[in-house]
Amino acid sequence: MGLLLAIDPAPLDFWIAGHFHVPGSGFVARDNYWLETILHDRAKTLVIVFVLALGVALAASTRLAALRPWRGPLAYALLAIALSTAVVPPLKVVSAVQCPWDLSAFGGSETFSSLLSTRPSTDHPGRCWPGGHASTGFSLIALFFALRDRRPRLARGLLVGALAFGSLLAAGRMIQGAHFLSHNLWTLLIDWSICLLVYRFTLYRRSALPAVQPHRLTIGLNPGSS
Repeated sequence: MGLLLAIDPAPLDFWIAGHFHVPGSGFVARDNYWLETILHDRAKTLVIVFVLALGVALAASTRLAALRPWRGPLAYALLAIALSTAVVPPLKVVSAVQCPWDLSAFGGSETFSSLLSTRPSTDHPGRCWPGGHASTGFSLIALFFALRDRRPRLARGLLVGALAFGSLLAAGRMIQGAHFLSHNLWTLLIDWSICLLVYRFTLYRRSALPAVQPHRLTIGLNPGSS
């Protein structure tokens, strides 16, 4: 996060976006069926169904003995995923960052401004930072923390899967012109931070250190000594 604030990502953002934009035609994949319907709409629906399944499992854990030991991780995963996705809409409103496809550099009518700069006057404030769709994928980082202490190998596999899934969703929106690379990097870092903080204050338990026995000083007395 510090690097993204200290080093302007705009040149890289514009360079990448330019590969998917054709002057006079716009972003060539903006209305692509696979990116818009499958990777955008269906993928989001899939994650919603998965989260609902977690909720059902958590509710069932009150009655099923097999699920009872998993109540903590299930509750954590639901909370972390909910917070990771719920924080995006208000941040979009507050930041008012424009999407690439709305910028004059890519055929739109809006003026570009960096994240921390003052927004130019407009009747159509942006709603593109952070990336909502990328957050749908990156919020699943919560699964890594949910299983980190119980099933570390599975947790690492789920972490790789969440990062890959979030990156795929982010790439799809970048190709369509909805987000810059930096928007999605911010989304990843925000979701990671939320999942980490929720884990720290709910599931995390520091390993108990072995008790240190006080050193007892013994003095041997020889028979007949005074």
